Amino acid sequence: MKTVEIREAFLDFFEKNGHTRVPSSSLVPANDPTLLFTNAGMNQFKDTFLGTDPREYNRAASSQRCVRAGGKHNDLENVGYTARHHTFFEMLGNFSFGDYFKQDAIRFAWQFLTETLQLPPERLWVTCHISDDEAEAIWVNEIGFPKERISRLDEDNFWQMGDTGPCGPCSEIFYDHGPDVPGGPPGSPDDDLDRYIEIWNLVFMQFNRDAEGTMHPLPAPSVDTGMGLERIAAVMQGVHSNYEIDLFQALIDAAAEVLGVSDRADKSLRVIADHIRSSAFLVADGVMPGNEGRGYVLRRIIRRAIRHGNKLGASEPFFYKLVATLAQQMGGAYPELLKLQAQIEKALLAEEQQFAKTLDNGMQILDEALQGLQGDEIPGDVVFKLYDTYGFPVDLTGDIARERGLKLDMPGYEAAMAEQRSRSQEGGSFKVDYSNVLRLEGKTAFTGYDSLQGQGKVTALLKDGKEVNSLGADDSGIVVLDSTPFYGESGGQAGDTGYLSANGTRLEVTDTTKASDQHLHQVKVLEGSVALGDQLHAQVDSSLRQRTRLNHSATHLLHAALRKVLGEHVQQKGSLVDSERLRFDFSHPEAVTREQLKAIENMVNEQVRANTEVSTRLMSMDDAVAAGAMALFGEKYGAEVRVLAMGEDNFSVELCGGTHAARTGDIGLIRIVSESGIASGVRRIEAVTGAGALALVDAAEEKLAAVCEVVKATQDNVADKVAALRAESRELEKEIARLKQKLASGAGSDLTAGAVEVAGIKVLAANVDGADAKSLRDTLDQVKNKLGSGVILLSAVNDDKVALAAGVTKDLTDKVKAGDLMREFAQRLGGKGGGRPDMAQGGGTDVAALPEALKAVPEWVGSQLSGS
Repeated sequence: MKTVEIREAFLDFFEKNGHTRVPSSSLVPANDPTLLFTNAGMNQFKDTFLGTDPREYNRAASSQRCVRAGGKHNDLENVGYTARHHTFFEMLGNFSFGDYFKQDAIRFAWQFLTETLQLPPERLWVTCHISDDEAEAIWVNEIGFPKERISRLDEDNFWQMGDTGPCGPCSEIFYDHGPDVPGGPPGSPDDDLDRYIEIWNLVFMQFNRDAEGTMHPLPAPSVDTGMGLERIAAVMQGVHSNYEIDLFQALIDAAAEVLGVSDRADKSLRVIADHIRSSAFLVADGVMPGNEGRGYVLRRIIRRAIRHGNKLGASEPFFYKLVATLAQQMGGAYPELLKLQAQIEKALLAEEQQFAKTLDNGMQILDEALQGLQGDEIPGDVVFKLYDTYGFPVDLTGDIARERGLKLDMPGYEAAMAEQRSRSQEGGSFKVDYSNVLRLEGKTAFTGYDSLQGQGKVTALLKDGKEVNSLGADDSGIVVLDSTPFYGESGGQAGDTGYLSANGTRLEVTDTTKASDQHLHQVKVLEGSVALGDQLHAQVDSSLRQRTRLNHSATHLLHAALRKVLGEHVQQKGSLVDSERLRFDFSHPEAVTREQLKAIENMVNEQVRANTEVSTRLMSMDDAVAAGAMALFGEKYGAEVRVLAMGEDNFSVELCGGTHAARTGDIGLIRIVSESGIASGVRRIEAVTGAGALALVDAAEEKLAAVCEVVKATQDNVADKVAALRAESRELEKEIARLKQKLASGAGSDLTAGAVEVAGIKVLAANVDGADAKSLRDTLDQVKNKLGSGVILLSAVNDDKVALAAGVTKDLTDKVKAGDLMREFAQRLGGKGGGRPDMAQGGGTDVAALPEALKAVPEWVGSQLSGS
C-alpha cells in the first residue's frame, strides 16, 4: 500500500466505526504556550480531555502533522543517521472522549492491523503496564493474543500529560521484522535494536493525578492513540527504513536529481528529504525563518539541509526546488501545500540566498580552527563565532563535528553566549502578571459589548501586588469587580479607562487588564475609599473606547485586504490597537511595495464607504471554522466563540472577542502611516483612522502648501516645479565639480613650489583654500605627478573641520608610509585617519592647530628617514 492509501484506510476505518474525521491542526499550537510545535495527535484535543473544550462528538480520528525539532522533543540531530527519526512526521490517531475505553480501543487496533492492513498476527507483539491486568486480559481472552508475546513494562507503559492532570497506562503494539534483524522483544536487554519496532501506542486515560501525586479515577475515562504513518508505511511496503517508503523515495530522487547525485543511499539526501517536509509545512503554517523561537528552529532546519546539499556539491540554491515534488506527493491530503507553493518556495529561496553569503566563510573559519586543534573538542569561542557571525546554528556545527569524530566545547559556547547577552541586555517596561496572586472563584462578567456603564461588586483589592481589604485616598492599586463594562486588554486591543464611583468615592481607572478570568481595573483613588464588598458604578471613557473600536475594526479589514492583495500566506503575528492608532504585524517574506500599500488602503476604504453593518454572532468553534472564520493570533477561544463579520460579501470573517464599530462607515477613513520589517519574514503596518486619519491628511496638506510657497508653485504644478529645480541643482553641482577640478589642477602647479628637501627627498605640506574632500584628492594626484618623487600632506578647511589627504610616491613607500603620516597628523588635529602606504585620508577638528601641524611635517618625515 502507498502512504496515501494507508492514511485514507485508517481514517475511513474509524469513520465507519463512529468516529468524526477531524482535519490536522496547525503545527503552531493554538493557545498552548507549553508547546513549541504540535508534536502529537492529541495536542488539538488537550482541552477536550481536560473537560474545558467540549466537542459535538465523543469519538474522533485524525492524521496530524507533527514536528519534533526543538524544546523537549527534539529529533533534529538524529535525522539522517537512524532509520526512523524525523523532524516532520504524521501521527495517525483515534480518540475517545469519555465514550469507549480499553476493550474497544484494543479491538479497533487489532481489526485495523490484521483485517484492514492484513498484517500477519504472528508478527505482532504487545506490551501492557505492570499494573494493567485488565488490558492484558482483553488481549488474551477477547482478542486471543498469545500471553507469551505480551511484555509487562513499567515507565515505558504509563503516560501523563504533565506532573498533574490526566494520566494512565498504555498498551503498545510492536511489529517483528524477523530473525534476520538483530534485537529482542520489548522489555529484553537488547530491545533497543531494530527487530521489534513500535507501531502503535494505545493510551488509557483513567486517572487524574493531583499535586500530592495521588491518582483519582476519572469519571469518564478516555482513549488517546498514536501510530506513526511513516513507520506503518515501512511495514506495509516491506522495507526496514522509513526513508525507503514511497513518499521519501520520491523526495530523495528529486533531491538527487537537483543536486546531480547518483548515490541514492547517501545520508545527506535523507536529511534533505526530511527537512523539506518540516520546512515547507512550517512556512505554510505561518512560521518564517528568524532568530528566535519557532523561526529560529525553522532556520536551523533549513540551514542544516543547505549544508548537506553543500556537501553533495550544491553551488547554487536547490532546496526550494523540492517544494514542487512535496506538494505533488502530499498536496492531496494537505491542499495548503499546493495553494501556498509559490510563497513557500520564495521563503526558502530567500533563506538559502542569505545563508549562502556566509556558508563558505563559516566553513573556512571552522577548517582553520580544526587545523590547529589540540585534542578532539572544538573550542566554545569558535562555536559561538560560527553562530554569531556566520549564522551556523550550534546543532549544525555539532553535525559537522560528529562527521569528523569531534565534539563541541558547550560550556565555553554557553559562556560566550552569556557574555554577549550581558552586553546587549536592555531594560524594558513590563506589566505585572497577577495570575499567580489572585485565587478567586468564578469570573468577571463583561457587559461592555452592550453598555459603557454598569454596577459591580468589589471582589478583590490589590496594593503593591498583595491582596488588601481596602484602598484609601491617593492610593493606587487593583480593583476586581464581579461585573464590569471595562474591556480588559487582550487580543491586541488596549484596555479601557474611565471611572469607578459611589457615594463620596471616586476612582480613576487608568488601564484594564486580565488575569485568568478576572478583569483588573488599575486605579488611583481620587476621593474617599473603597473596600471589599462595595458596590461601584462603572463608567468607561466613551470617547477613547469609540476611537479604539474604530481602529480595531479597521485592523480586521486591513488583515483581509492584505490577504487579498499579497496572498493567503499572510497570517497575523501580532497587533496593538488603542485610541490613537493601529499596528498590525503579519507574515510576508519581503517589503510591501508602494503600489501594493495603496491598493490595500483603497480596498479598506472601499469597504468603509460601503457602510455595511458589522455583525457579531456566538457559535461553536467547529461551526465558526466551517463558516470560514479566521482565528486571531494570541487570542484564546472557548467552546463558544464570537464571530465577527464586516464588509460587503463578508469581506472579513474572523473570531474576535474585542469591541467593534456598529457599521464600517463609522471608521471614516484609514491612512497607512508606515510599513517596515520587524523580523525575518514578518512585516509591520501602522495606520490611523477617523479623526487621526483626517489630521494626517491636514498635516500633509500644510506641508505641501509650505513647499508650494517656497518654490513659488501651486499644488497642480508643484511636482513639475520641484523636478525642474532638482535638475537645475544637479547641473550646478556638476559645474561646481568641474570648477573645483580645474582649481585643483592649477593649485597643483602652484603648490609644488613650496616643497622642501629633507635628506634629499621632496616634502610638501600645504593648505588648499576652497577645496572639499574630493578636490583635495584630485589636487594630491596633481602634486604627486608634478613632483615625480616625494611625500605630501594637504589640508582643506570646511565648516570648522579639517580634511586631510596624504600621498607618498611609490619609490619611497619603503621609507615613509602615507598611512603613518596621516595617523600622526590627524591625531594632532583631534581626529583620525589612515590608508595605504601610498595614499591615505583623514581629518580633524582643531583648525587652530593646523598651521603648526603643517610646519611640523618635514621634521616628522626626517625622523622616519633616520629611524628615530
